[in-house]
Amino acid sequence: MIIRGEHNGEIVMVNQTDHSQLVGQLASHWGNSEFDAPRPYESVVRAAIYHDFGWLPYETTPGADPKTGKPLSFMQVGLQKSQLNSYRWVVDWMNEIDPYSALIICMHRTGLWRGRYGAIDHPTAFNLSNPPPDVAKFTSDNEQWQEQQKKSFDEKELRTNYRLMQVWDLLGLYFCCQDVCDDFVDPVPQKYSANGDRGVKMIMKPESKTRVAFSPYPFDVRPLKVQLRLKHLPRATFENDEDFRKGFYQARNEWTEFELV
Repeated sequence: MIIRGEHNGEIVMVNQTDHSQLVGQLASHWGNSEFDAPRPYESVVRAAIYHDFGWLPYETTPGADPKTGKPLSFMQVGLQKSQLNSYRWVVDWMNEIDPYSALIICMHRTGLWRGRYGAIDHPTAFNLSNPPPDVAKFTSDNEQWQEQQKKSFDEKELRTNYRLMQVWDLLGLYFCCQDVCDDFVDPVPQKYSANGDRGVKMIMKPESKTRVAFSPYPFDVRPLKVQLRLKHLPRATFENDEDFRKGFYQARNEWTEFELV
């Protein structure tokens, strides 16, 4: 769960799966004269759409912090063993549908604990330098699986797609975690180059609460309109998990549309 903030006594949340769907919208429209479109298109966009569906099992029974009564954010839940099992489940599920998509999803998950494998300079990547044993084994096992899978695909193209996945994920978080603000992502690859593409600094500058100017502009339509579901819970604290889940299930849903120019 992404805790977006509190407003008028309500707590505003974004499901990880809704974040994932927003990222998929960005990926599906990526590409113009300055930026190569994703390739292979279906597999890469599919990975973007479902990259965070490892959170789907948790979203059926989310919990609240017993000390504060506030909903648990994804940073408070993500290292539990049950959640690691869900991360592996989504890779196995997707591997039955599209092995290339599954590989990108798996690389994205382990990369979050490996500083995004050096793909991003800004925003600063998280690096889990001393992981718990369960996380260390999970990461090692999945990286071994990735090495076997990589043999079937073009390594340089895969690296570019992994980098794009990081950019899209960060753009998704930009819209999901807080009100839009001045920020940037660096570097953002533009081309599938045999010699590698360092990429460019992409700047986001709000023109209103729902309109953001991108420079350079990476999408295939101008403007691009994308939608995000926000969940408004009736209050910020809850007595227990059951009380929170009732509020979560009854939450008022708001669809916010962003215009990217």
